[in-house]
Amino acid sequence: MTDTEKTRYSDAELEEFKALLNDKIKKATEQLELIQSSYKNDSNNGTDDTSPTFKAFDEGSEVMSKEANSQLAIRQEKFIRDLKNALVRIENKTYGVCRVTGKLINKERLKLVPHATLSIEAKNMQK
Repeated sequence: MTDTEKTRYSDAELEEFKALLNDKIKKATEQLELIQSSYKNDSNNGTDDTSPTFKAFDEGSEVMSKEANSQLAIRQEKFIRDLKNALVRIENKTYGVCRVTGKLINKERLKLVPHATLSIEAKNMQK
């Protein structure tokens, strides 16, 4: 039976995807913690004894860096949420089914983008 004939992935395949998702969640959570610690870090960079001009520049770049890290953290949190939602779909045995076409999403696509809810066909229809 080919992927186009199947209506869902087997329990064994779902277990493989579950392991992949759990691994990605673990790594993404570690990255999120790093990002958060970098923008929550209030440590002084030792600019107290330098010229006021440099200190102002340094504080300005620090604010921009915190904003950039904050945006990264928001994206990372969404990524983790999407991965966890994929785990729910595994439990419901609806994982890997395109929400537009109802067909199975290609296994290779799911390995690259394990939280995908659209097949390439459906994704191309959005353009």
